[in-house]
Amino acid sequence: MPPMLWLGVAYLGALAALLITSLWTQNDFTGEIERAWTLENFQDLFRVDVYRTITFRTIGIAALVTVIDAVLAFPIALYMAKVASPRAQRLLVIAVLMPLWASYLVKAYAWRGMFSADGPIAWVAAPFGLHSPGYGLFATTVTLSYLWLPYMILPVYAGLERVPSSLFEASADLGAGSWHTLRRVVLPMAFPAFVAGSIFTFSLTMGDYIAVKIVGGTTQLLGNVVYDNQGAANNLPFAAAVATVPIVVMLGYLAAARRTGALEQL
Repeated sequence: MPPMLWLGVAYLGALAALLITSLWTQNDFTGEIERAWTLENFQDLFRVDVYRTITFRTIGIAALVTVIDAVLAFPIALYMAKVASPRAQRLLVIAVLMPLWASYLVKAYAWRGMFSADGPIAWVAAPFGLHSPGYGLFATTVTLSYLWLPYMILPVYAGLERVPSSLFEASADLGAGSWHTLRRVVLPMAFPAFVAGSIFTFSLTMGDYIAVKIVGGTTQLLGNVVYDNQGAANNLPFAAAVATVPIVVMLGYLAAARRTGALEQL
C-alpha cells in the first residue's frame, strides 16, 4: 500500500476513533468511561453557556489572527516578490523561515516576558502614563499572530511571485495608480495565496492551547477545554466531543474556500 494511502487510513481511523469516543460517557461516581451510545456530550456543548462562549471566542480569535497576519504579510511578501533583488529575496526568505526553527515555547515565553507587569512593553509605556495590557485576549492574539505569521507570508510570497511583472507596467501605461493596481490587479490574483495561508493560520489558532496557557491569563479556548478534560478531569468522551468542534469548523471553512474557487487556482 502506498505511504500516502497509509497516512490517509491512519488519519481517517483517528477521526473515527475520536467520533466514537465522543459518543461515550463518563460515570459521575466512579469516573470510569461507560461505552454506551449517547449524545449527552454534544448536548452539553450546546446547552452550557460557557462552552458556547468559548467556541465563539475561539472562532473570533482565529479569524482575527488570520486578518492580522494577512495585513502584515502582504507588504512583506510584495516587497520580497517584486522589489527585492534576487540575493535579497533569498535572505528575506531565510529571515521569514528562521522563526520556525526556534522553539515554540521559547517564542511564547518571550511574549510572556514582553507582556509581564515589569516587561519591555510596560517600560516603554510608563513614560506615557500607560501600563502593559497584561495577559489575556490581547496578549493571546498578538502572540498567535506572531507565531503563525510565516505561514501566511510564504504562500502569499509564492502567489505574488507568479504574478507577471508586465501586468504592473501595463496597468501603469493605462493610467492606473499604484493603489489602484494593487487593489484591482494584484490582490485578485493573489487571493488564492491568501486563502492558502489563511487555512494554516485559522486552523493552527483553532487548535492551540499552549500559547493560551502561557499568555492568556484566565482566557480559555477550545484547545484548553480539550486539554483540561483529557488531563485533570480525565473525561475523555467530553474532550473528544469538544475536539470535534474545530474539525467541523475547519470542514466548513474549507468548503467555503472551495466555493470561491481559490483552492483550484493554487
